[in-house]
Order: sequence, then C-alpha cells, then structure tokens
Amino acid sequence: MQHWSIHPGGEEGSTQQCYQESRSHRFTECTDYSDTSSVKESSMAQQHSQGVTGLRNLGNTCYMNAILQCLCSITPLVEYFLSGKYITALQKDSGEAATAFAYLMTDMWLGDSDCVSPEVFRAAIGKIYPAFLKRTQQDAQEFLIYVLNELHEALKKGIGTGREWRQMDQGGILAEVQVGHEESLSLRDGSDGKRQGEYRRKKTQENGLSTKCYRKVASSESSIITRLFEGQLNYDIVCLKCENCTYKNEVFTVLSLPIPSECECSLQECLGCFFQQDTLTWNNQIHCAFCESKQDAAVRASIAKAPKTVIFHLKRFDCQGRVKRKLRTDIHYPLNNLDLSPYIYPLFRKHPKYSLCGVVNHFGDLDGGHYTAFCKNTVNQTWYSFDDTRVCEIPDSAVQTAAAYLLFYSCQPFSIPTPKCKC
Repeated sequence: MQHWSIHPGGEEGSTQQCYQESRSHRFTECTDYSDTSSVKESSMAQQHSQGVTGLRNLGNTCYMNAILQCLCSITPLVEYFLSGKYITALQKDSGEAATAFAYLMTDMWLGDSDCVSPEVFRAAIGKIYPAFLKRTQQDAQEFLIYVLNELHEALKKGIGTGREWRQMDQGGILAEVQVGHEESLSLRDGSDGKRQGEYRRKKTQENGLSTKCYRKVASSESSIITRLFEGQLNYDIVCLKCENCTYKNEVFTVLSLPIPSECECSLQECLGCFFQQDTLTWNNQIHCAFCESKQDAAVRASIAKAPKTVIFHLKRFDCQGRVKRKLRTDIHYPLNNLDLSPYIYPLFRKHPKYSLCGVVNHFGDLDGGHYTAFCKNTVNQTWYSFDDTRVCEIPDSAVQTAAAYLLFYSCQPFSIPTPKCKC
C-alpha cells in the first residue's frame, strides 16, 4: 500500500497559515526527509521551546513520529526518562529500545535543535519487530502497543501469577477473556470480523505484523508503563437461564471504541456504545457452571481501575468480509473535564476527570494515508501540530478534527518535566 505525507511548505508565516498549509498538503506522497532545509521549516517561532521538536521522516514513518510526539507530551513518562530513573530498572537483555527511547526524549526536550532523527530508536525497535524497518505503511495504534510492550518488558519488576495485558476491543465487547487459569470466556468478535487470540511475546516475522497485540505479564509485575497506562475492566456476566452472575476482570492499556454513527457523534456516545450491555447467543454462548451447559448470557463492562493516562482508539477502519472502508465520522471530544465516572465501578471512582494531552490524526484511506499529531506542551500550555519535521502552534479550536484516530487523556495536572540533576 502506498503511504502519503506532507511536503514542508514555504518559509515562516503566521500560526494559522502554517496549520492551514499543513492540512492542504496532507495528500502529498511521503518522502525521506534528508534535506537539511526541513529543519529550518520545522519551527514556527524564532526561539526553540522545550518539548517542541520535529521528527524526521525516515521513509513512511509518519505513524511512528505521531506516536512518539504524543508519548513525549505525557509529563510523568518524560520525567521518568529525563531523570534517569529508568537506568536502575533496565533489564539486561531487553534494554536497547528503552535506552534509545530515553535518548530520544532527551533530545526532544533538552536539545537545541528544531528537528531530530528517531533512527536509533527505530533501529532498536526494528530488531524486535522487523516490519517497522520497512518503508511501508503501518498502523499507528499497533505501533503504540508494540512500543508500550517493549518499554514494559525492559523496565518491569516483580514476578507473580499470569494474566493478560491486551488491547480491549469492543466492536462487540471482546473476543476472549482469560483470567489466571480459569476457562476462557468466548465473546462475540469485533466489527473487523477477526477472532482475537492470545499474543505471546516473540519477534514478528518480516512479512508483516499481526492485527492485534496481546502479551502475558505477571500480576505483580510493575513498570512505569503499567503505572501510567494500565487499567482494569470488570465484566458482570449473567446467565439468561438461571440468572447466576459471575465476574471476570481484564487488564487494558488501549480502549478501542466503536463509532455508532457515520456522520457525527460524541466521544461519550462512543463510550456508551462500548459499555452498553451485550447479549451473547449462538456460537458466543458461555458455559454456565450452574446449568452445566452453554447458555445465552448478558455481559456488561465497567472500569474497575481507571488508568492515569487513558488511550482511546477510534475504530475508523471497518472491515466486513471483503468490504473495507474508513469511517469519516466527525467525533466531538472534550479538551478538558472528560468525565469517566458513569463507566467506573462506584467503589473505584478516584480519577473521573481527564484532560486531553495528545491526538493522533489519520488522513487518507485504507490504501494510503498520513499521520500527524496534536500535542499540548506542558511548559507553555499551548497546543502544537506535529507533521514530521513541520511544527506549528495551533489554537485550541483546531484540536477538534474529524481525522482524530487516537486520543490521549490524562487525569494528572500538567507540569514541566524535571531533568536529571547534573550536580
């Protein structure tokens, strides 16, 4: 599939002009930015600001650049790497990607260049997942899950009983739920028609990536990734014959939300669709221990543990058999005070309000597209548009876009990351 990108436009101009030019050029073919002139065009101001740094496109790597920019906007994550805390947690056999990530965060926050190259980080992650070394289109959401997986593996501590850490995909609720050594609960497939299975951590074959990513972690394993991004869903499962109720818990890092309308809807409507009660029938029946047979069941999910940073994946790519399409629904999402309390189990409502800190946009369609990012800078509380090497300040009103694909929300107050003391 062909990938598309934006060529940098002219010289310096107004903030709004820069943003409009970026949108108008979004279907220009993606190129390898090796020309040093791109560096000059990446800054929208004469003075370089902390955390406002463009990333070179290494050949169809706009998906990677957009994800890295959003991760760079999450203050606790940046603080962890800039302070050097990651060094003591590094696993000897799997620390190359985490170290490269730390160096890249340092360059983006403490460097004096308007643009840096992510080639070292790409090479490190590419050793584990060779598909990312190809100059071919990749999905930003899949790349995000692989990056979080590798950072966790490199920085984890502790050993415990097995559990799944996975993307939650409710196009109906999940494809599988598995807790410890209990029997799997088979639920209906998502809208892409593909059955989700367990992901066992291994090197990806060079012919491509799996469409869903899962990994098995220990229940007592902890890392900066689990502390910031890990949440837990609780499933209430009621047998429709005997009305016996059972419960299942599932850990998540990304909530993949169905889009209930083709024209316009709100993020709250997407969340309502995700958390609505679902009925399991036919091939999706559960095995009821009391009835001792497979029965229809009603399943409802709620959040038992809300993560400090919640990531929403908007399911714009709809695949039904051979028919593939992109949903261009204009989804309205709040910049501040996102209230998740209606979906959180009453006993665990600790962090119900969230503020938007990053957006990954996708322009184009399934056969060719381009990724950009909108990120809120924690130093000056200003929103910026990141389009590879091109960086523009944008007004709050421009953050709302029909191209939004991933949303990053944080319940923590914005602050300036603190670098490692050099004393």
